[in-house]
Amino acid sequence: MHEQVKEYYGKTLQGSQDLQTNACCTDTDLPAYLKPVLASIHDDVMTRYYGCGLIAPAALRGMRILDLGCGAGRDVYALSALVGESGSVVGVDMTEEQLAVANQHLDYHAQRFGFAQSNVTFLHGYIEKLDLLNLPENSFDIIVSNCVINLSPDKAAVLKQAHRLLKPGGELYFSDVYADKRVPAQLVDDPLLYGECLSGALYWNDFVNLAKRCGFADPRLVEDRPITVSNAAIQEKLGNLRFFSATYRLFKIDGLEPACEDYGQAVIYKGTIPHHPDVIVLDKHHVIQRGKVFPVCGNTYRMLNETRFKAHFDFIGTWDNHYGIFEGCGTSLPFDTAVTGSTSSGGGCC
Repeated sequence: MHEQVKEYYGKTLQGSQDLQTNACCTDTDLPAYLKPVLASIHDDVMTRYYGCGLIAPAALRGMRILDLGCGAGRDVYALSALVGESGSVVGVDMTEEQLAVANQHLDYHAQRFGFAQSNVTFLHGYIEKLDLLNLPENSFDIIVSNCVINLSPDKAAVLKQAHRLLKPGGELYFSDVYADKRVPAQLVDDPLLYGECLSGALYWNDFVNLAKRCGFADPRLVEDRPITVSNAAIQEKLGNLRFFSATYRLFKIDGLEPACEDYGQAVIYKGTIPHHPDVIVLDKHHVIQRGKVFPVCGNTYRMLNETRFKAHFDFIGTWDNHYGIFEGCGTSLPFDTAVTGSTSSGGGCC
């Protein structure tokens, strides 16, 4: 499978226009502050972008970030601008042709962002075998990936390696493709469907349970959208399978509870995260307005109190009393099936 994917992304695809579906190479609406960053990235890098989402979480200044399956480096270079000279970004990819493009433009982007030297490193390797790259354990604040983990034949290994490399309180923040049911084996074996980021997609609930087994106890869905396959022949092969592009964040925090337990706690956002003065989105169900008391479960309290977000919040409550579980938690399809979804701005279930 590795060889098929390297062939597809290294030789078959010469640019995003060569893709056969719209599962990859899509962005959500870009925040205004990111548009000039992406506009500064070299055209050679941009034309070889095959992502399915936006992997730029908040509060990045000074962070050390690892990009799994970085390709030609679009996200690496964008993140390098956001972390600043005090931060750094490492990109890993197995496709030499993609890395060759990425490495050609190190100096270009350093100069473009006004840095004395590049804060970017690209490594050739497999995202399932990060232990072979001499990356120190517990050394990254954030690990990102953009429509790549679905291409891995060993997704458990990817998540376990990510957990090993993250600092305590760090997070895996990534976009990928998911299916509403398990993909039949005959479709998984189709090289075109696999290369187009469809047949390698996990059933969403299998992913949630896999993430928990790999140490990420409470996966949080940040945003999602349904994928429309605008290719009649491929849609016929897929039958009634539905696919979604979704962004998840997985925190490395020991001892998170398996459900959303209510301890009567709340947080107040100070409005101090750059580019997010009025509201900060933790996940799809936690859109937190500045200055407003926002009730949270114990896990959410810890995700804000034991991570890089701590300085940006006031925290209310203790662990002295337990009031049961937040109502509404369940295991139904978490994605919006309409083309345009909505998010909640109140407190409540995770």
